[in-house]
Amino acid sequence: MAHIIVLGNEKGGSGKSTTAMHLMAALSRSGHQVGALDLDLRQQSFFRYIDNREAYCALNDLDLPMPKRFALRASQEDSQSAAQAEEESRFADALTTLERDCSFILIDCPGAHTRYAQMAHSVADTLITPMNDSLIDFDLLARLDPATGRVLGPSVYSEMVWDARQLRASAGLKPVDWVVLRNRMGTQNALNKRKVGAALADLSKRIGFRLVPGFSERVVFRELFLDGLTLLDLKDIGRKTLNLSNIAARQEVRDLIRALDLPDVEIRF
Repeated sequence: MAHIIVLGNEKGGSGKSTTAMHLMAALSRSGHQVGALDLDLRQQSFFRYIDNREAYCALNDLDLPMPKRFALRASQEDSQSAAQAEEESRFADALTTLERDCSFILIDCPGAHTRYAQMAHSVADTLITPMNDSLIDFDLLARLDPATGRVLGPSVYSEMVWDARQLRASAGLKPVDWVVLRNRMGTQNALNKRKVGAALADLSKRIGFRLVPGFSERVVFRELFLDGLTLLDLKDIGRKTLNLSNIAARQEVRDLIRALDLPDVEIRF
């Protein structure tokens, strides 16, 4: 069975696709064949990132690590029950096909609640929820009392994760490892960072996730998208000398891989 890693967050712009691409590169360089599903059927940021990578390699005659992709489509059935059944069948076929060759499957979910996203959460061995380091994005996980900053209760997304966990438990599967990734952590607004950190630490104990440092706000992440590259590819494309920001960003990727503690993964970058 492949180890399934799901990138889930019902808000856009949190860095899911960037995180997924860097995980793909790291896992591939560890000797694993990686499968890829992009469940954002409209935006397709993850697959567009891979398209850019393929184009860059073809243009520059390079052989960089690539995932094996499976494209899903939304059902066109008129009835809700028929559409749900068709999408469930397509999703199961995708996993079966990818598991033939892949030891890891990365699933990038849309910034919205869909049936495909719901199914992905129920099969996740590792669920990664990237979130921008702000009180606005904290609302994804829980409701806060605006006067005291205390956690009032879980959000609809957290409740969806809870339902997926229950479904997984009822099937006798290993519990999901839920990881919340604090992305775009800046050096400014220290008070906001402390408030977010305190609220997350409190909530993690209540609803059961691990907190992991993510990626800082860096221009290089936006620049790499157009060529489909990751920080792990820079030496392969002839960039022998990295600046301090690149080195620090690559270390953040190493720290993430270590923190995820995935099976049979060695850091080779």
